[in-house]
Amino acid sequence: MSSRLEQLLEELCPDGVEHVFLEEAVKIKNGKDWKKLGGGKIPVYGSGGVMGHVSEYAYDRASVLIPRKGTLTNIFYLEKPFWNVDTIFYTEINEAIIYPKYFYYFMSNCNLSAMSTESTRPSLTQSVLNKIRIPLPPIQIQREIVRILDNFTELTAELTAELTARKKQYEYYRDELLTFGDDVSYIELREVAEYSKLRIDNEDVEAKNYVGVDNLLPNKMGKVESGYVPEKGTSTKFIAGDILIGNIRPYLRKIWFSDIEGGTNGDVLVLRVTCSGVEPRYIYHLLSSEAFFQYNIQNSKGAKMPRGSKEAVMRYRFQLPAVDVQKKIIDILDKFDMLVADISAGIPAEIAARHKQYEYYRDKLLTFEEG
Repeated sequence: MSSRLEQLLEELCPDGVEHVFLEEAVKIKNGKDWKKLGGGKIPVYGSGGVMGHVSEYAYDRASVLIPRKGTLTNIFYLEKPFWNVDTIFYTEINEAIIYPKYFYYFMSNCNLSAMSTESTRPSLTQSVLNKIRIPLPPIQIQREIVRILDNFTELTAELTAELTARKKQYEYYRDELLTFGDDVSYIELREVAEYSKLRIDNEDVEAKNYVGVDNLLPNKMGKVESGYVPEKGTSTKFIAGDILIGNIRPYLRKIWFSDIEGGTNGDVLVLRVTCSGVEPRYIYHLLSSEAFFQYNIQNSKGAKMPRGSKEAVMRYRFQLPAVDVQKKIIDILDKFDMLVADISAGIPAEIAARHKQYEYYRDKLLTFEEG
């Protein structure tokens, strides 16, 4: 707790902090249907987030949106006009006694899931919410608490933006390096590669050499470690130098380069280079590009869980430079790969640490002895 906040508490709340029921500081309002509204720029919120945009607003002052049904952990703080549907409440906040952002942080710290009135689908009622007890220190103290917590969230946002920027930078340079002039001819992937036809007994695979798209624990440089390993039957076998491609949404962007022998399931394609003039790791970088991902998405099939088309993957057209050029590109992109892997490991770890620190301080800052 900051010395400034401790000083304010000692000066303004020497005998503790007043606690009130939520209904004494905030009015909870129901959402309404939006289907008959015209299109516009006003965001429409449900318990899952923004659902669309319309021309009218339900409320145009600072408000905290609290889920009524569905995902009860999604609390939203808004300062601009919005519309909300009936799966989420909005609130009219008495700003004379409670600072809106302070109310947001307090509600974010509540275990709303434990207050659900239904077992089948998580639900909240106004009567349950209205009986929540809220510590109500003077506005000056509420503002100081918000300032401290805002600093934590801003740092996390900066770290996330840094990670996103580095990944985009890498993707840009990768796409540039894989684009050539008219003097480099196009070929189809099937001319230089084929799918693995080998099988491996599941008794011969373990966490370090079994790949499944939905239980992957990532390592550096495309190495994998699975949290699930089948005990019976057989799997598709991959060997060192094979390229593994996630073949079901939302895993179509997952590409791995193998340096070991192992097995995988039907959600992963195992591609093997068959041409002596082609470097397997060049194909790995090629298939990791945004261009291939978009191509794979466009050619995926199915409604609920679309899969990539094995035939379309083999028809993918790309430019193949001379082997010495391939090796130079591999060297550059491998270094980028290592850099991004280090950043991707370091920044998320820092974000997680900051989030834990934020939650710790949020708990302490929003807990007061009742006066």
